[in-house]
Amino acid sequence: MLSSRWTTVVAIGAVSLLGLTACSSDSDGDSSTSTSPSASASADTGADTAAAEATLGEITWNGDDEAPVLEFESPLTVDTTAALVVNEGDGEDIVDGQVIELAYTVWSGEDQTMTYSTYDSGSTESVSYAESGIDPVLYEALQGQKVGTDFIYGSPGTAAADGTVGASTFMAVTVQSATTPLDAPEGEAVEPEEGLPTVTLDDTGAPSIDFSTATEEPSELVAQPLIKGEGDTVEEGDTVTVNYTGWVWDGEQFDSSWDRGASASFVLSSSSLIQGWVDGLAGQTVGSQVMLIIPSDLGYGDEDTADGSIPGGSTLVFVVDILAAS
Repeated sequence: MLSSRWTTVVAIGAVSLLGLTACSSDSDGDSSTSTSPSASASADTGADTAAAEATLGEITWNGDDEAPVLEFESPLTVDTTAALVVNEGDGEDIVDGQVIELAYTVWSGEDQTMTYSTYDSGSTESVSYAESGIDPVLYEALQGQKVGTDFIYGSPGTAAADGTVGASTFMAVTVQSATTPLDAPEGEAVEPEEGLPTVTLDDTGAPSIDFSTATEEPSELVAQPLIKGEGDTVEEGDTVTVNYTGWVWDGEQFDSSWDRGASASFVLSSSSLIQGWVDGLAGQTVGSQVMLIIPSDLGYGDEDTADGSIPGGSTLVFVVDILAAS
């Protein structure tokens, strides 16, 4: 439910985990889930994937000091997503459950123009390396690979309402790092200030909240640690991996990574997130669990969100587990 900056490129499968989105105009929306093809469709799906991988094999990866360049004869299209490793890395092994940092350039299959570059933006993207976190073809392509691996990723164009199909997109991607997040908060329990909502955790660690213990609705940002972690201090600009749940003050839950079954990673930046998250999490430590109470001027302002889940002027409450930062 937080604004993501990844609006200009095609997401890598379920890479919308990046975004904690949906309450903005961002096109990545809510985190998607991956589904396996049915037995009746598996043969055709396999043929499409093989054809797409063959298409990626027609592309030449040219690296330089600034950013990799993809060269191919255009127009070039694929009918399904595909990934092809072009250079194996020599860093640490990539293993399930890690958060991997990706640097990439994006190219239009229509005319071989570069449409986006993390090298220009100065910030990589993070994805959860798990079957539920990314496109299955990318998950499989990176099995047994190491940090430093270069791969080409292809994605078909999107169909418009008039039936036309947009250009396929090709990405030159490098795995720059891999971080293993905590499974849960680790640290010392903190007694919260009186007059705040009460947080209760179930057996899995998922939070629920009781607003009846709150004496009043805060008008300013509250960042109340519930567990004080002993890890590194989170700084603005870090890539942070979290589990979280969000509620409208004295109202309904509107978002939760727990419900999606996977943690989320994002850059702690006002260009990526609502300001209340940036101000409230900067200075916290890895391993912490933090309750954020965010007034509307640091959240979504006076307008209703597009999906109607958050009315304009709402104070928001989040419980956030900080599992990693890099």
